[in-house]
Amino acid sequence: MRLSDDRHLAYCTNIHRGESWGETFAALQRHTLAVRDRVCPPGPYAIGLRLGCDAARELSEPQTVNAFRRWLEHNNCYVFTINGFPYGRFHGTRVKEQVYSPDWTTRERLEYTCALFKLLAGLLPTGVEGSVSTVPVSFKSFIMEEAQLVAARDNLWHCIDYLERLQARTGKILHLGLEPEPLCYLETSEETVRFFETMRRHRPGDARLGQFLGVNYDCCHLAIEFESATAALDRLIGHGIKISKVHLSNALAVFPTVEACNVLRQFQDQVYLHQVVVRGQDGTLTRHRDLDVALAACAPVDHPVAREQLSEWRVHFHIPLHSPPQTWGGNTVGHVCEVLDRMATQPGVCRHFEMETYTWEVMPASMRAVAVVDQLAAEYQWTLGEFAKRGVLAI
Repeated sequence: MRLSDDRHLAYCTNIHRGESWGETFAALQRHTLAVRDRVCPPGPYAIGLRLGCDAARELSEPQTVNAFRRWLEHNNCYVFTINGFPYGRFHGTRVKEQVYSPDWTTRERLEYTCALFKLLAGLLPTGVEGSVSTVPVSFKSFIMEEAQLVAARDNLWHCIDYLERLQARTGKILHLGLEPEPLCYLETSEETVRFFETMRRHRPGDARLGQFLGVNYDCCHLAIEFESATAALDRLIGHGIKISKVHLSNALAVFPTVEACNVLRQFQDQVYLHQVVVRGQDGTLTRHRDLDVALAACAPVDHPVAREQLSEWRVHFHIPLHSPPQTWGGNTVGHVCEVLDRMATQPGVCRHFEMETYTWEVMPASMRAVAVVDQLAAEYQWTLGEFAKRGVLAI
């Protein structure tokens, strides 16, 4: 939906199953319109679309995309952003580290992303910018030699070239957001800055980098790295890096007591990768590839101890924004609020906001006690309330 100061808010439809366009469209009709009816004021309703490679190819057929345009108009909806992170299947089967593949070292990632932008440029309402979020170059362990990084930088520059041509032809403002994530090539704000500086050295003086390429700031991911939102945003913005989109997302934050570790076992699954970053009492960070690895390496504390004497775990598992703290642990929603505080003082820094709790299907049963539409409506209620506290209203 449209917010004041020309901002836009949606939930990401990657929470719903859908690999083909038919499946994706069915989810929009069944779930997205139901959410709209619950939360949207009379104005147009924004959709944060997730399109895998198969759905994008099918939607690219002229007859299909024209029908979708008519559907959007009929239902007073619009698309302003596309999640172009997961290329292939994203639900119901093992995804894990394969979600980063194909990465930016490959032609497949470039062609898929350009196809998404072509679709988006044709769907955007007049005067609305378009964003696509994407993988943070690659997964760290996938990069074995410098030639891969050279290929990734070249492919990103090819994408920038394409966006310049597409924008000139359509008049639509478009930008791509790399999404830093734990254990990926772009993991922290510092690593992201270094990568952008390398990109600049690749083509000195080319101002298009700051125009077409930026960061999709995922609150969950940066919170897991124990980064201060204010410091991370200052670092990115201070180095001329566009904040293309903000993912409003919430991670698990726990201290490794016996109770907490027992509960965390309910969050293990065979679909998604749940990286864990542990901050020791001395401030050092230890990273684990997945939740089961972290639990296997942990000796839970089974006696009362002050929290300041314990390490803290941040777990890459997106939980609802409105999730209350529990006796066994909390969450990183404070990072989200810190981001919103910053955006309230500098409204022009980012215009695209997307709630992203894609892990709905693999959450413990106790967290799925309501229907997905109810869950999404509650996230809207929380998010719109937080925006309103900062003077940003739905219009």
